[in-house]
Amino acid sequence: MECPHPPGFHTELRERYIAAAAEVTRLLRAVPEDRWTAPTPCRDWDVRTLVNHVAAQHLWVCQAVAGYTFEAIGHRFAGDVLGRNPVGVWAMAADTAVRALHQPGAPDRLVHLPYGLRDVGGYARELTAETVVHGWDLARALGESGRMPPGAARYALAEFEGYRNLAGTGLFDPPLTTVPGADAQDRLLALTGRDPHWSAERI
Repeated sequence: MECPHPPGFHTELRERYIAAAAEVTRLLRAVPEDRWTAPTPCRDWDVRTLVNHVAAQHLWVCQAVAGYTFEAIGHRFAGDVLGRNPVGVWAMAADTAVRALHQPGAPDRLVHLPYGLRDVGGYARELTAETVVHGWDLARALGESGRMPPGAARYALAEFEGYRNLAGTGLFDPPLTTVPGADAQDRLLALTGRDPHWSAERI
């Protein structure tokens, strides 16, 4: 089957995905015990709920890439997947996901998602973009500046700008407005319903 993706797509995707996952890993290793219940920019989610969501998404990847339908996977990763070892579960989920997404020929397969079929390469790009955004959520919840590498912000923005109704996915709040001349990060955050200046202290 002829690859539907442009030259360099797979290499850049792998690099972006690994970098986004590595940033989450870095942040998780720095979470103090008393911060797991801290608020995050994701409405109604504390740090543990956010991390649980991201880990469950990545655990789901292997099943989807293996050809299981959304219905077949069902509620396998619903509820708490972190147990007593949140950092370890996340690291395992990210590692298995990257190996599944980038095994030979995988990016050109089709995968069953809640909204229909998509090629695995496109699915991985979507997952990468969401991981970039959730990395910012986690960084801000932990009191860091949350500055994304400019390339990561542009990459995620390019993915999400292609969605007709991002809020309609149920994963993001309605978009916010941005000031003229806003950079890629602020535009990405606004598109995903986030206040670029969010901080726990302002809640």
